[in-house]
Amino acid sequence: MKTKTVVCVAPKQVVVQEEEIPDVEPGTFLVKAKLTAISTGTELTLVTADFPPDSVWARLAKYPLKLGYSHLGEVIAVGEGVDNVKVGDKVVGWKNHSQFVLYRKGEFCMKVPEGVPDEAAALFALAIISLNGVRRAKIQLGESVVVFGLGPIGIWAAQFSRLAGARPVIGVDLIPERREWAKKAGVDFVLDGKDKDELVDKISALTKGRMADVVFEVTGNPDAILDEVKVLRRQGRLIILSSPRGKTLFDFHDWCNWTSISIIGAHTSSHPPHENPDDPWTRERNTELFFELVRNKEIVAAELVTHRFKADDAPSAYQMLMTERGKTGIVLLDWE
Repeated sequence: MKTKTVVCVAPKQVVVQEEEIPDVEPGTFLVKAKLTAISTGTELTLVTADFPPDSVWARLAKYPLKLGYSHLGEVIAVGEGVDNVKVGDKVVGWKNHSQFVLYRKGEFCMKVPEGVPDEAAALFALAIISLNGVRRAKIQLGESVVVFGLGPIGIWAAQFSRLAGARPVIGVDLIPERREWAKKAGVDFVLDGKDKDELVDKISALTKGRMADVVFEVTGNPDAILDEVKVLRRQGRLIILSSPRGKTLFDFHDWCNWTSISIIGAHTSSHPPHENPDDPWTRERNTELFFELVRNKEIVAAELVTHRFKADDAPSAYQMLMTERGKTGIVLLDWE
């Protein structure tokens, strides 16, 4: 049996290829895709090869490279010994942009509960990246939060922070469209990132002179970090929720040691592999919570989708993202 898969064969060259998929054997099950969500940060970095040659990015970007990791589909065949899913179940998983995907018993896979729209369910992997970052920040009731970068992951960071008790939550972005999305999502205050000289004063006024307890870096721009630390209070926390593309020339004395801030990485791989007393928030637990928040209409999700392409048109989707990335929200590939 063959499947169609989105592959980056070389920098800036995305194609849809056919390939064989393994047979359904004991301990495996087959899922037919409904929707997959493009990660405009991670995937575009890999597609454009916009990273230093000596970076982790360079080790990850081995072409040809299968793209994608946020997959929604329906179970169509189940092998012997699989008892956690059945034919007809709607599931999400950490799988590539592919028409058919095979799961092995024990791999990450979550059933989608009733009441969660397909367009929202397909976003699970992107949403829990943000949710994990907010958990890493350990936000306390009444702390002030500033989110730099108001793409979907930034908007979720703002929403999850507010649910965790942050007051106020302030969003900063250069792009007018993204600032409008953030306003519609209920972010308390939204500022234009171009006003660098006024940004510190504005955030000081909004936080009653205390400055930000927590800053989220979600721009992916390594140079932006130099401005972001300026709005943190002494002993505040800088959360690197994006995956910055390149090096930052950072004065650790003036902006880390002297101010005694904490710099916290929040890559999705920091999810614990298993629930434990110190950290029960696995990918499974965060996905379960994301679905519940969507179903209860406590956060935006499908509202952040701005474009939807047929899967065969995936190369056009990536071409659009390479030229108009700043004006796009979430881009979905439709496999049905």
